Amino acid sequence: MNNADLQKRKDAATPRGVGVMCQFYAERALNAELWDVEGRRYIDFAAGIAVLNTGHRHPKLMAAIEQQLGKFTHTCYQVVPYAQYVELAERINQLTPGKHAKKTAFFSSGAEAVENAIKIARAATGRSAVIAFAGGFHGRTMMGMALTGKVAPYKIGFGPFPAEIYHAPYPVELHGVSVDDAINAVHTLFKADVDPQRVAAIILEPVQGEGGFYAAPPAFMKALRALCDQHGILLIADEIQTGFARTGKLFAMEHYDVVPDLMTIAKSLAGGMPLSAVCGRAEIMDAPNPGGLGGTYAGNPLAIASALAVINVIEEEQLCQRANVLGDRLKETLQGLRSAVPQISDVRGPGAMIAMEFADPATGEPDAVFTKKVQTLALQKGLVLLTCGVYSNVVRFLFPLTIEDHVMDEALAILSAALKEATA
Repeated sequence: MNNADLQKRKDAATPRGVGVMCQFYAERALNAELWDVEGRRYIDFAAGIAVLNTGHRHPKLMAAIEQQLGKFTHTCYQVVPYAQYVELAERINQLTPGKHAKKTAFFSSGAEAVENAIKIARAATGRSAVIAFAGGFHGRTMMGMALTGKVAPYKIGFGPFPAEIYHAPYPVELHGVSVDDAINAVHTLFKADVDPQRVAAIILEPVQGEGGFYAAPPAFMKALRALCDQHGILLIADEIQTGFARTGKLFAMEHYDVVPDLMTIAKSLAGGMPLSAVCGRAEIMDAPNPGGLGGTYAGNPLAIASALAVINVIEEEQLCQRANVLGDRLKETLQGLRSAVPQISDVRGPGAMIAMEFADPATGEPDAVFTKKVQTLALQKGLVLLTCGVYSNVVRFLFPLTIEDHVMDEALAILSAALKEATA
């Protein structure tokens, strides 16, 4: 079995709509490293798109899953419940921002969590409209696509989308959108498009993922909270990519003096097992009638067991602090390369949720071609990188927070070499 043969089989057996970045096939992985079917080793700075904050096959997660395998793998929580679901909900309620009473429901994917957060918001408010932001990503379901503020590749050919979804600009000073611009745009929506009394929720990522790793300015978050309070609108924080120590705190909303009404979480929640959740104010979460929430696989017991282990690992191994240490090392390396690589226009991000943005040094225009070149060269040298951004000109770094120091050193050396070679 080799990569070329598997690629031919993949092209014949699977649809092109499932875009695949790498043309090699994983055989095994451990922590921040993976090996393909031909035995070549790679350092994984993608981590399954922010799913593996605790690394590939952490021994404590493996042990928790194996222990649960010896008991049962599925009952459907809505038919026969199990204690671990309740225990995890209790821990999430305790760990998420805010001292108010909370409740948590579990699902399988991030998009499913977003869908259910909108359902809950509509049930709680009796309203139907939702405001999201340009550059935001909320999933590939119909509601998820409607909320997502990026057309290519997510929306092309799939409309029409659910009604009463509105978009406003997201504040990105680098691209000429200030906090005042973004807030004024929401006010314009209220004047021109939708009565604020019809808006159930405003949803945003505290740090945009697919949109380019732009963090919401604190003034913007406070202004949104004030708008929501003024008009009886619920504030939903989509923490699917930002959660579980990635930003240097367990949740990105902890960086703000603002508490959301609802939060969506997934990805690193269960360390590679499919699990997501909606956590929110108890009275809001109780708005849907019994049977209105759930799913056959929602809160799968193997995933729940893994998630409980994830929370323990983050606490025991101090991964929030580790994220800050690793992020500072990466930013220092990237800043040190700016004179040699003039295409680097910005280095940013909280904790270990770091982005490097590229622009043409002569024109200042976003440079997607150079970005792709860096990604390709790094991959050739054994480092897996992800790109993002509305202009496809951002490299985002999502290495496991458990990465060993010597592997991090090796990765930074590869990255530096790829950047210098790309400028040649």
